[in-house]
Amino acid sequence: MKKRILTGDRPTGRLHLGHYVGSLKQREELQREYETFILIADVQALTTHFENPDLINDSIYQVTIDNLSVGLDPERVTFIQQSMVPAIHVLATFYSMFVTVNQLSHNPTIKTEAKNYGYREMSYGFLGYPVSQAADITFCYADLVPVGDDQVPHIELARKIVRKFNEMYGTSIKEPDYKLSNVSRLIGLDGASKMGKSLGNAIYLSDSPDEVWNKVRNGVTDTNRVSVKIPGNPDICSIYKYQVAFNKEGCEEIKEECKNAKIGCVQCKKILNEKINALLDPMREKRAYYETHKDAVRDIISSGTERANEIGNENLRGIEDKMHLVLK
Repeated sequence: MKKRILTGDRPTGRLHLGHYVGSLKQREELQREYETFILIADVQALTTHFENPDLINDSIYQVTIDNLSVGLDPERVTFIQQSMVPAIHVLATFYSMFVTVNQLSHNPTIKTEAKNYGYREMSYGFLGYPVSQAADITFCYADLVPVGDDQVPHIELARKIVRKFNEMYGTSIKEPDYKLSNVSRLIGLDGASKMGKSLGNAIYLSDSPDEVWNKVRNGVTDTNRVSVKIPGNPDICSIYKYQVAFNKEGCEEIKEECKNAKIGCVQCKKILNEKINALLDPMREKRAYYETHKDAVRDIISSGTERANEIGNENLRGIEDKMHLVLK
């Protein structure tokens, strides 16, 4: 049997090129090697977007379509709506007994995210995000979780929870491992930070060719280069970082031409625009189909969630029996 991976997205808006480079591309490749579960983490989306349920509802569809558009095969992949799997929420409650508030408040990823969102005080749900994530991973006994380096502390905590739980109750919950992405994060077009939904510096997988060009055209380059005749410095140019990510065959030539003032920023951006649109064109074709077949998307999510419940309920029954919670 193939090993099982679990990965997914918070439905807080459409996905962008940063998601593609960091996870979706790898996800599309891994589906042929692993049994793949994609979790649409709508409960976790509430930790930061609880005041905007309409956005979350729409994004459940949009994030699923984004995954389908990059080549995730619904015949191979199980799409799961997190809120509709009771076993996840029961396990999260069980696991919360094994984790102290101090552990969670010192989690480096939680601290960074709280700072990014400007939270002076954290809600119970936000602070408990890693516990919820441990339940996401283990309800289906996932073998592997593809993550970025910022998520490693969460997986390490999940492993500690599972070890303690198994030692105490004699359960055999699988201790998950992680697979690090070997790709650097994609910087935003503003050159100031990573690409992000809330930062206004992203190219979305759903963007039209005109939208892509408008964003690329306004992307930050070497601010010291005020004329084509002045040699540029690709190392401090956000557009060049995109050349490296999306124009691997031509990026070295562009680098040399830029350093020797043989190519201007506008021409460089036009080349990048062609490369990005060539990547997005087949995705747009798939997206166009699913956007006009919303019922099909809902069926993909519903059937995947039904399968997840079959697996989760069976596993939970065994866990509750070991915990002596089943009356006999």
